[in-house]
Amino acid sequence: MEQPSTDGCKQLPGVFGPIVSLKRCEGKGDCVEVCPEHVFRVQRIEQDDYRELKPFHRLKLRVHGMQVAYTPNLDACRGCGLCVGACPEHAITLKRR
Repeated sequence: MEQPSTDGCKQLPGVFGPIVSLKRCEGKGDCVEVCPEHVFRVQRIEQDDYRELKPFHRLKLRVHGMQVAYTPNLDACRGCGLCVGACPEHAITLKRR
């Protein structure tokens, strides 16, 4: 897939950061594909995060292969918002850090 333009990324890295709702995320990876700064990684949900979810959300995660998006490169985010628009579950919000 062709990398999106970073022209919409007006902020310095680290001013904004994506917050992923693990209750909504189904690990489809659209955020990984569109992020020009490589902020996201889809992986198996970490055990501590899984334990904090309610039974309904645990079941939903099992149906979707226990995969969610994490932000290991959070400090690189420049606030373009491409991830927010790309997420089919509306699981990502941008917040000022």
